Amino acid sequence: MEGIFKQLVRRLTFLFLSLVGTIILIAIILITYKEEEEKMDQIDVLDETILEWDAEKLIINNPKVTDIVMNGYYLVAESSKFMGPLAKDPSKRYSGNNLSCTNCHLNGGTLSGSASWIDILDRFPQFRGRENKIGTIEERINGCMERSMNGIKLDETSGQMKAIIAYIDWISKELNDLNSKNFKGYPAIKIPEVAVDLKIGSKIYERECLLCHAKNGEGIRYENFEKGYLYPPLWGDDSYNDGAGMHRVITAAAFIKNNMPYLQATWEKPKLTDEEAFHVAGYINSFQRPEKLNKTADFPDKKLKPVSTPYGPWSDNFSPKQHKYGPFPPIISYYKKEFGLTKTK
Repeated sequence: MEGIFKQLVRRLTFLFLSLVGTIILIAIILITYKEEEEKMDQIDVLDETILEWDAEKLIINNPKVTDIVMNGYYLVAESSKFMGPLAKDPSKRYSGNNLSCTNCHLNGGTLSGSASWIDILDRFPQFRGRENKIGTIEERINGCMERSMNGIKLDETSGQMKAIIAYIDWISKELNDLNSKNFKGYPAIKIPEVAVDLKIGSKIYERECLLCHAKNGEGIRYENFEKGYLYPPLWGDDSYNDGAGMHRVITAAAFIKNNMPYLQATWEKPKLTDEEAFHVAGYINSFQRPEKLNKTADFPDKKLKPVSTPYGPWSDNFSPKQHKYGPFPPIISYYKKEFGLTKTK
């Protein structure tokens, strides 16, 4: 009888230990799963900072959006159709190319690190060296119209101008949570000590840019031709002109570093290094594009000209080639020494 009792105790002990072991194993699995799930949640959060822009939901089918805000959205999102070469009314063809404003101001102008428009109205009026005066938001928009859009100015009191500003104001108030950090322009890069290497830039372009922007930089249009470009041209007749800020290598590199490849990189988690963005920016800007007339009038105080402005005159004796491709640190040092100016672009 005693033997049977001991045997029963051993079996119960075994079962108990087995049950405890199973519980511990399940707990370990659950903890591991939770950790992995949290990691995936973090990845999802990062993806949402890129992908959560949904124009259909946020703008087009949103009952809160007024007619003037809706008009502003279409002007910036389908610029070619509503104020460019494809506008039915010739008098409304202000833009000279088929780009949309949102080809650079990504996610409807809400994406951090891509010159987001969120709260930009609070920064105007502001001083701009290119005009050497205090300027308004209307003047800033027209600067883009003449350069990035290779077109002509809007009337500052026009319905188009009022609609664009109404849209910017609306997203600043209603969609400001899409802007994870309020940058002025693009987060800065560390400027390399070397000049642009076009061969390196070409290889980076083939690896990271060609799929969307095509072999010859011609971009990819929407199936609905009137909507403009899904991925914009980076050079050629339908791109920004040579007076645009994006034609400066340092500016273009900052945009690329913090935003490209699109849907893969953000300012929080870039894919390219500063130097890779620098070389590919130089490669992109080595090709022909429309010419902006009267560029010599830019920056009346030539000392205020960004060091990577590729057109003269300048307040220094560095070559046009060095102003276009670098190396830029010697130019930056010169302006610090001669004029006490700290230049970052």
